[in-house]
Amino acid sequence: MRCLLICALVPTLGFAQAQSTRSSEPSSSAVANREVLVIPAGTQVPLSLRQAISTKTAKEGDPVYAETTFPVVVDNRILVPAGTYVQGKISHIQRGGHIKGRAELLIHFTSLIYPNGYTVVLPGAVENVPGAEKSTVKGSEGTIQQDGQTGQKVGTAAKTAGTGAAIGGITDGWKGAGIGAGIGAGVGAAIGMLTRGSDVRLEPGTSVEMVIQREVALDAARAPLAGK
Repeated sequence: MRCLLICALVPTLGFAQAQSTRSSEPSSSAVANREVLVIPAGTQVPLSLRQAISTKTAKEGDPVYAETTFPVVVDNRILVPAGTYVQGKISHIQRGGHIKGRAELLIHFTSLIYPNGYTVVLPGAVENVPGAEKSTVKGSEGTIQQDGQTGQKVGTAAKTAGTGAAIGGITDGWKGAGIGAGIGAGVGAAIGMLTRGSDVRLEPGTSVEMVIQREVALDAARAPLAGK
């Protein structure tokens, strides 16, 4: 009799367990009915870099880490709270040339990581770098370019030529001054050719404006503060 009771109870317990598991899982209709929020394309997000980046030492593929510094609000709802981590990578890097060619740095942002761990894939580019000196942003992809140094190199050549002229004048009159100036100008030009252009360098804490290149969907139930 006891054996019969146990055999009869086992299927019942298994059925109850299965029912309990099903009830704890969200139904397909519940998942479908979840509210989806959208960060529109073109939304600007203020960031602060978490590490230093320099075209002198960085390589293509290196990771980039940043953090949002101000909430992103759309239709009176916070979609990206301050303190959200942003991850990206260096897509292109170029050092300044000896004669021509400025240093360049291209960063693409790839994901938002909310404080609770919710991660969203995104396409983000640099819109502006207000915290970087002597650098400008060009092109739709947001390439950061170091300002030109042509005037600086010309000034170096002129200064060196002037020094050569002064030395030549002291040693051999006006004729010597002319020869000295020519030698000095040549030395100055050589210095300019041997010297690379300045590198792009972004310090930790540098302010960077990211732009969302394509609309990004958010699960309202998982993005903290999104529904407030």
